[in-house]
Amino acid sequence: MTISSSLLLQNPHLPFQIQKHPPLHHHRYPQPPPSITLSPLPPPPLVRIRTKNLLPSATLSSFSDDNEAAAETKANGKEEELSEMAKAFHISSKTASAITVCIAVAALTLPLFMRSLTTAGLSVKTRALGYLTLLSGFYMAWNIGANDVANAMGTSVGSGALTLRQAVVTAAVLEFSGAFLMGRHVTSTMQKGILVAGVFQGKDMLLFAGLLSSLAASGTWLQVASFYGWPVSTTHCIVGAMVGFGLLYGGVGAVFWSSLARVMASWVISPVMGAAISFLVYKCIRRYVYSAPNPGKAAATAAPFAVLLGVTGISFAAFPLSKTLPIALLQALACGIAGAFIVSRVIHKQLGHLLISESERIEQKEAPDLQNMSFLSDIAGPKGAQLEIVYGVFGYMQILSACFMSFAHGGNDVSNAIGPLAAALSILQGGTTGAEIVIPTDVLAWGGFGIVAGLMMWGYRVIATIGKKITELTPTRGFAAEFAAASVVLGASKLGLPISATHTLVGAVMGVGFARGLNSVRAETVREIVASWAVTIPVGAILSVLYTLILTKVLALLV
Repeated sequence: MTISSSLLLQNPHLPFQIQKHPPLHHHRYPQPPPSITLSPLPPPPLVRIRTKNLLPSATLSSFSDDNEAAAETKANGKEEELSEMAKAFHISSKTASAITVCIAVAALTLPLFMRSLTTAGLSVKTRALGYLTLLSGFYMAWNIGANDVANAMGTSVGSGALTLRQAVVTAAVLEFSGAFLMGRHVTSTMQKGILVAGVFQGKDMLLFAGLLSSLAASGTWLQVASFYGWPVSTTHCIVGAMVGFGLLYGGVGAVFWSSLARVMASWVISPVMGAAISFLVYKCIRRYVYSAPNPGKAAATAAPFAVLLGVTGISFAAFPLSKTLPIALLQALACGIAGAFIVSRVIHKQLGHLLISESERIEQKEAPDLQNMSFLSDIAGPKGAQLEIVYGVFGYMQILSACFMSFAHGGNDVSNAIGPLAAALSILQGGTTGAEIVIPTDVLAWGGFGIVAGLMMWGYRVIATIGKKITELTPTRGFAAEFAAASVVLGASKLGLPISATHTLVGAVMGVGFARGLNSVRAETVREIVASWAVTIPVGAILSVLYTLILTKVLALLV
């Protein structure tokens, strides 16, 4: 046994670094033992809890240049310029180009095998128009994925709970599942009270042109907004396009003005409610978790309570198990208790030993005087191992809330693309204007594929805006924003209020920033977002009118 090995065995925590010099050439005669040098090491670091195995690791440089990705693109000493998609996902430009080509080929070929075009008895013109309709729906769904999916995943990426790649994969699965499993329960845009269907009785081809133009107009504006990273509302965009078409070709009586007024009111209601609730949630976290003698233990106690509230509300509002109010409440409460129990077990299984060790390390000290502390007081957060435990707990919570929002978004907002698409296909196949439209399964899958494609190719742009450019996010701040946004959207949906998930989440992120001080919110980014909201409906209307004028002339030549 060498001297260095014996020293380490006798005292494995010896604060010295053993440097062995390489031996000289072998000789026949005995050589003295290798010389060793004892050099002092720097003092041991503070105890650092490893949380990489507790939740998906992430870096806040997900949108920065990656040296490894750049190195992969070097060929024969020449460095290839990385595309934006390659930089975002830390992949080579060749890989990014291959993904883009595969999506484009699939988008152009898959409609040829869908039931809407393979039904017997359809003329060549009808098949051609059906193909154009499916591409228009895909274009709208693609832009929904590029813009709206950031509602669910932007804060998770910005806080570091998920990497961009993990967020995209998770959102892709949940968005497609939500669109495919829940999208059937969402009626078409024509039946949401935007246009008076009776006005277009006997004008089927005009209505068909208006539906396609609305899809194209909404997709165009969403693509522009996504390019600049503006989180706009796809619902408002399609509403503006439908209103523009209705006014030009149906007159003032073709629009349900009360519905339009409620949509415009949600511009103010959505962000204000999201900001107010996220402000309160984050202040509660700072007061009752950060200021606790053992913040890690307080976070582990608060997490199941938050799950209880969230699961109970979701079960009662979105998936009621009974039509009787008292029974539905009890069943929802039972689901909430079950969810809280499961989360509590998971947290204590993963973090229990760390919570115990940290409790033993905490010295007896006076607890902060909360009675003399205002609710709005600025409370310093925990540090060191306690901070990592708190972030580990809320990292789990944030991922759960993001997954729910992603699934719900896929099931609801896919109707913005699939609703007009299904209505247009129904007109081509001889359906009655204004009748209830049954959305085929393959059309639902088509919309889900479009959302996933847009998310993969351009979704990182708006994710960067919500996650990083409004205010600095951490797991606790991200959870406060997502929990507040989900609560507002859920409550509004239960009450039948038209509210924008995009506006709500942006407002919730602002509310978290305001809780840390007015200077914590980047005013320039907020101004750009609000300006994009203000022009969404008029731009959608103008583009829809322009596209309808062009399409009606083209159809007059073909039909």
